[in-house]
Amino acid sequence: MGAHVARAQLRPSSEAPGLEWASGAPSALILDDITDPVRIRSILTTAAALGSPALLRRGETVMPLRLSRLDAATGCLHWTGPAVDVGACDIEIQGHHCIYRLHVTKDMRQADAWETPLPSRIIQVRRRAWRRAPAPGSLRVRLPLPGWLGRERSAVDLSLGGLSLRLAPSERLSVGRVLQPIELLTEDGQRLSLRGEVRHVSAGADETFHCGLQVTPLTRDDAEPWRALVTQALHPTTRADGALVEAHWRLFSDSGYFDLAGRSSERFEARRASFVALGKRVAGLEAVLSEVVWPSERGVEATLSIMKPYRSLWMVHQLARHQDGSRYERTRGRMLRDVYVRAVEHAQADSAFRWFAAYIESTVPFTHRVHVGFAERMAGTGRTCLLPMRMIDVECAHPSGQEDSGLELGPATDAERRRLVEELALTRPACYAEALDLRLETLDLEDAARPWVSRGLERERYVLVAREGLTPLAVAVLEVGPPGTNPFRLLDSARLFPLSERGRDAYPALLDEARRWFARRDRDSFTFLAEAPGDVEAAGLHDDAPEARPYLWIIPADLASEFLEHIHEQTAPRPLHPSEKELS
Repeated sequence: MGAHVARAQLRPSSEAPGLEWASGAPSALILDDITDPVRIRSILTTAAALGSPALLRRGETVMPLRLSRLDAATGCLHWTGPAVDVGACDIEIQGHHCIYRLHVTKDMRQADAWETPLPSRIIQVRRRAWRRAPAPGSLRVRLPLPGWLGRERSAVDLSLGGLSLRLAPSERLSVGRVLQPIELLTEDGQRLSLRGEVRHVSAGADETFHCGLQVTPLTRDDAEPWRALVTQALHPTTRADGALVEAHWRLFSDSGYFDLAGRSSERFEARRASFVALGKRVAGLEAVLSEVVWPSERGVEATLSIMKPYRSLWMVHQLARHQDGSRYERTRGRMLRDVYVRAVEHAQADSAFRWFAAYIESTVPFTHRVHVGFAERMAGTGRTCLLPMRMIDVECAHPSGQEDSGLELGPATDAERRRLVEELALTRPACYAEALDLRLETLDLEDAARPWVSRGLERERYVLVAREGLTPLAVAVLEVGPPGTNPFRLLDSARLFPLSERGRDAYPALLDEARRWFARRDRDSFTFLAEAPGDVEAAGLHDDAPEARPYLWIIPADLASEFLEHIHEQTAPRPLHPSEKELS
């Protein structure tokens, strides 16, 4: 399976931000014309399975609908709703963070149900930068308007960048008006101040008016409580505060996550303490990581974590779920859908977000459908990367046995760094070097490491070269990260790249020096990320899980919303073969 080139605009290294939680950025209207019959069927099947709300629009007529089913045999859509003669009309179906619009020219009515033919075209519409959720019923809003002293209104919905209210018939606001400070009163007595701008006012039910505001926290002290309030509204079924870290670890063992790649639970027990210690701190580490869990009365049913190992890349990892956890779901697939949505939207709240990635095991059916399936669906855009690789656990205490290689080993010179970057440009897709900070100006990893180090966490890169005389043969890019971030220690890694025809001859010596480098940082092992055929053998290593099929998966950040739509389609209720496992 080939790797595809992806490009995105990056800031110069000198402009790399720490953490910029974007909360008020406006979004242009985005339209996507969908004509692929398979894609159309998938969208409509998902809408029917999830009971997605829909609206019928014809002139001034607006009616609520539900798509009850798609008849695979006849290709007809079966709808339920008020029995009226509407004729040609438009129907809007709610997606995860979009509207799907289809046009109907003929129908067949039966009492309070009707049928329409499968459309040949659907328009996907995105109007906002941020997904909205219903506001807590207890949330009250006070606006800084003359005569409104003490007058409160209820919020209808909210997002990281917006808030909407229901106003009485006599209360009017003009589009463009700036309101400051807007005061929010929460159920627990908190008072938050926002700056708001009126973006739209429309007629609602019962002669009321619906007012939409673009909002931003007024002060730094308001920013975190506002974000926590919105996060709870958007993600009521999940948690990311680290309070369930012990149950989180037990899930890895109970779900079979530790058995991936031929490993056992016992092998990981020594790593439990660091995982738990870091997990208890996650509430203050949102700039670099988040650990999402889906809890139930028995503990943690599903989990997915996300971290920011590079300056503009967020990576999801350690997905696991109980095989019998579906009894806690109202609809099958909700656990996996919810943990993915929360993890991805965490990354989307960072304005420095440019790339989204994962190391995936493609033999797991769910992972294949979600990650490989999306990359294949988007392959024609040339903007995705699916790079086959091997992931080998290397023990620091077991050197290669080639003590005297006759090679000089040392840090890369400026010329050797340039040579490495040139080699990557020839052998890897463009997005690889950009996303993994393997360009000349980001090679030191200083910008990416800064938010980790400022929070007392390890993050370091070392570029090691093996030379024969004055000739560089090969390069090892070594990285270290906090041990508790992942049981498989994804951030303690080594990549090897040849710089000459005999470059692979230097791999055993480079890995021996890597063993010493990691041992000095109190690591007993690290992960060799072998990205080219034959690298494992050239390094003198053995693959304990040859049946595994891991990939490095990268997409640009602007496809993250489309990826979440894909997640919704893949997690909608559907028949599962008994042998399928929902692990990653």
